[in-house]
Amino acid sequence: MKGEKDQADLGCREALHRVYHFLDGELTPERRDAIAHHLDECPPCGGAYGFESELRKVIANRCHDQVPDELRDRIAAALDHETEASGSTGSSGPGASSRA
Repeated sequence: MKGEKDQADLGCREALHRVYHFLDGELTPERRDAIAHHLDECPPCGGAYGFESELRKVIANRCHDQVPDELRDRIAAALDHETEASGSTGSSGPGASSRA
């Protein structure tokens, strides 16, 4: 079958080009199977996939850090102050934002 030959002939260039789509689950089942097969059979591409996968996990874990409540409160107070200052003077010029 032609589809099976296309999957078997998937090259490193295309596999690596599509690895981000593979990680994001944005491929058709057939293309996903072809890339998974290539990654299983090709150590250099499998290594690149493993690196990208781990990198995404590290980034995702770092992005879950919480902003301290004190910082949130200070930012909210500063925004409220700026809103009140610009609302009472009717000016949003440079003098209004530099008074904090």
